[in-house]
Amino acid sequence: MKAIWNGQVIAESEDTVVVEGNHYFPPNSVKREFFEESSRTSVCPWKGTASYYDLVANGDKSSNAAWYYPNPSDAAKEIKDHVAFYPVVQVTD
Repeated sequence: MKAIWNGQVIAESEDTVVVEGNHYFPPNSVKREFFEESSRTSVCPWKGTASYYDLVANGDKSSNAAWYYPNPSDAAKEIKDHVAFYPVVQVTD
């Protein structure tokens, strides 16, 4: 699977985890140079508290376009630190 935003491959892995239709990319598959920490968080009733990243590439920024769970619930432990994306990012195989 590849995650593409603004003409850049920002993550690539053959080992994503699919949860609720979203591909969660392992932490080591994410190209960190395109990610900036965001202060946003949100809470999922069963996964826990999500943290967000802004994406930056080719002079453009997409705020809160990616999220991850640094301390997920036991039910979601398989996606700890894995990164998923909003539809602004093209996820393709």
